Amino acid sequence: MRFSYNKLWKLLIDRDLSKKELAEKSGVSVTSISKLKKGSNVNTEILLKICIALNCDIQNIMEIIKK
Repeated sequence: MRFSYNKLWKLLIDRDLSKKELAEKSGVSVTSISKLKKGSNVNTEILLKICIALNCDIQNIMEIIKK
């Protein structure tokens, strides 16, 4: 199993936000946003900051994909 952040990218499109704008709004580094884009592991604090910035729940930005 793995995490997918495709919901996050769709949410950004729906809200007309760039990854750079997300980084600025959430206080998360561009490097961490890049890790999410690559599907790499990130700290839960990063996910919390993104949820707070986007005013959403964790299930709105990620899901578990069963291989």
